[in-house]
Amino acid sequence: MDIYKRIGAVCRMIPEGAVASYGQIALLCGKPRNARQVGYALKHGLAGQAPAHRVVNAKGLLSGAASFETYDMQKMLLEGEGVSVTRKEEGWHVDLARYGWKHTLEEALLLEEYFREEGI
Repeated sequence: MDIYKRIGAVCRMIPEGAVASYGQIALLCGKPRNARQVGYALKHGLAGQAPAHRVVNAKGLLSGAASFETYDMQKMLLEGEGVSVTRKEEGWHVDLARYGWKHTLEEALLLEEYFREEGI
């Protein structure tokens, strides 16, 4: 299994104007306990051309600043897609109830089939 290719494939499925959590990505990759590995892959470019700006932590906080040229780049990219980002005491925040990607069972099964066909 190539977890990094899986992470890239899942991230590319996140629709424009939506966000997903590191844990959600890990779950869809078949590795539900590997949320930190998702962050590592995105930070170090191991997941290919994945839209890393669409990935936030489980609380909806933008936590990928180290992956971008400037500390507010992730915020600007999300706002450019219509996602409202607000400032909280903990940092920049996205309302997961409103902008969280609610993947379908069909999407999860398509990913599983893709992973099997690609041998990843």
